[in-house]
Amino acid sequence: MNTAYLLLGGNEGDTTLYLQSAYGLISASCGAIIQYSPVYQTAAWGLQEQPDFLNQVIAIHTTLSPFILLEKIQDIEKELGRQRTIKWGQRTLDIDILLYDDVVIDTPLLTIPHPSTPMRRFTLAPLAAIAPAYVHPVLKKTIQELLDECPDPLPTLRLDINLH
Repeated sequence: MNTAYLLLGGNEGDTTLYLQSAYGLISASCGAIIQYSPVYQTAAWGLQEQPDFLNQVIAIHTTLSPFILLEKIQDIEKELGRQRTIKWGQRTLDIDILLYDDVVIDTPLLTIPHPSTPMRRFTLAPLAAIAPAYVHPVLKKTIQELLDECPDPLPTLRLDINLH
């Protein structure tokens, strides 16, 4: 059994409903959810003139390979209305594979660990909430250390909501 950490986020439509819908679809097609981070409200990164995002990290146990997991989460994104029209644009739901055990993959289709993780507070804050001692397999630093060193100035606000 493998453990994968997935970042879920969105800022278009009823984001809390999309996150809740994703839980069932991920459980049914990818693997059992074993941890949920708190939900964080964050300013848009990259293309900033858009609504704030809700972001959350979940950990799953999966028997799927990283490439099949990617296919499954892209299918879930589409099922929940994701349209890839503008890079860093608004979206109903985005799911990224942040980590998959200690696997390192670098292909045009998939890069694990997710290459932007160390530079994005909206990724590191929820990941550190459930896996602070996890050692990044490339950078050899814990997730908490990466969060402490993160250069991203955008605020992340931990919300007091429970969606699962």
